Amino acid sequence: MMASVSRTTRWHVVAWAAIVLSIGGCAKTPQQALGTLEYDRITVPAVRSERIVSVHVKQGQQVRKGQLLLQLDPSLVQADLAAAEAQMAQRRAILQEQVGGPRKETVARARADLRAAQARARVAREDYARVRTLDAPDVVSASAIDQARAAFAQAEAQVAAASAALDVLLHGSRPEDIDQARAALQAAEAQVSAQRILLRELRVTAPRSGRIDSLPYRRGDRPPRGAPLAVLLVGKAPYARIYVPEPMQVHLRPGQKMRVEVVGGKRYTGTLRWVRSDPVYTPYYALSGEDAARLSYLAEVVLGPDAAGLPAGLPVRVRLADTRP
Repeated sequence: MMASVSRTTRWHVVAWAAIVLSIGGCAKTPQQALGTLEYDRITVPAVRSERIVSVHVKQGQQVRKGQLLLQLDPSLVQADLAAAEAQMAQRRAILQEQVGGPRKETVARARADLRAAQARARVAREDYARVRTLDAPDVVSASAIDQARAAFAQAEAQVAAASAALDVLLHGSRPEDIDQARAALQAAEAQVSAQRILLRELRVTAPRSGRIDSLPYRRGDRPPRGAPLAVLLVGKAPYARIYVPEPMQVHLRPGQKMRVEVVGGKRYTGTLRWVRSDPVYTPYYALSGEDAARLSYLAEVVLGPDAAGLPAGLPVRVRLADTRP
């Protein structure tokens, strides 16, 4: 009987200990997530390293889509554009000449050149024939005969060249030459288009409506290519970027409604957008006791239009107790 009572007592002790540990573990389970209000950030980079000649906005200013923010010096790009347009005009003229064929004046000049070459060839032929009839050491030298022969050969070659040039004009351009001229014109047109786009992008405009968060450079600066000229905060309302403690991550699903409390105690209703699947270390402002060794999961809670106008970086507290099943 004594042994039975002893076993029953030990069982009750173990049960109460388990309950106490369970209550203690639940008390340590975090019921909230901390974070900050954020907006989507858009960075407007420099497309070219040019000097800033004017700044049209201020930090913190609300801007609309397409509004002019900064102006980069367009002088060099305008010069490149003028050169590209001149080359395009030249390529277009060459293509028109290839397609349209030679003018009648050009053909007439080629015929005249051929007739002149033929006349010179006749004179050279007669001179050479006359020198040959005088082939005697005491009348004409061997060098004179060689010179006459060379002049005659040169005249014949000029006749052949003039005749070939006339044939080219009469037969027109080859399809291969026209294709090459058309391709060269297309390349010149593409270069002009690229320069015009670059010239437009030197007028730095807002890609979306939002608020200017940062203007790293000032008038007169020459930022390198790719450097951020302006940083915009966009979106109708901010979202809460929070760090969910590990024990609560399994209970969260996108689309859940949550209560978001900002500094001052004002509460807003938000919708969980997503929870990252891989953990990150708990940020410094969420550390307390044993939580310092715990992992957290980054999540975003979208706020409604009633939260529009709240500043970025404002600390928030999101209660997670109601999200558990």
